[in-house]
Amino acid sequence: MTDTSPRYRAPAQALHWLTAIAVLCGVTLGISMLNVKPGDFQNRLFDLHRSFGALILALTALRLLWRLYSLPPPMTVEMPAWQERAARVTHAALYILLFTVPIVGWVGTSAFGARIPVFGLFELPMLVEQNKPLAEVLLKLHMALALTLCALLVLHIGAALHHHFIRKDDTLRRMLPRL
Repeated sequence: MTDTSPRYRAPAQALHWLTAIAVLCGVTLGISMLNVKPGDFQNRLFDLHRSFGALILALTALRLLWRLYSLPPPMTVEMPAWQERAARVTHAALYILLFTVPIVGWVGTSAFGARIPVFGLFELPMLVEQNKPLAEVLLKLHMALALTLCALLVLHIGAALHHHFIRKDDTLRRMLPRL
């Protein structure tokens, strides 16, 4: 089958998949760091988790800048109006959470009083004064927002797989590089 559908351009594809990998790493590290004994290894996991959070924030900013420069290709698949609305709302929520989760984590970590080295290259500034009660609230919010992000990602992935394997349309292929 010849693929003639409008596709996302290479920068959009790269930013999408790099973000996906960074989120997978960040979530995996987030779960791991809470399930190991306190000590040096846990501290390294926290630092890596925070580093991936900073990366997610940067990638999301780049994605939005790219989106301002290059609009996404038009949809080529006929869908009921409710599905188109659901897709738009889900994408908007994903972008909002890809910003909000790292920022709330950054502010919560600052309130906790912990430093945020980014892959050992530089350190993010503290955003607020140390305030442990505020940190507790913000880090719980960070976790709740991260779980919401994960739920939306499962929905997003499920929809892409539904389009690819059930509807057999080009929705997923539009975000994949041509091989």
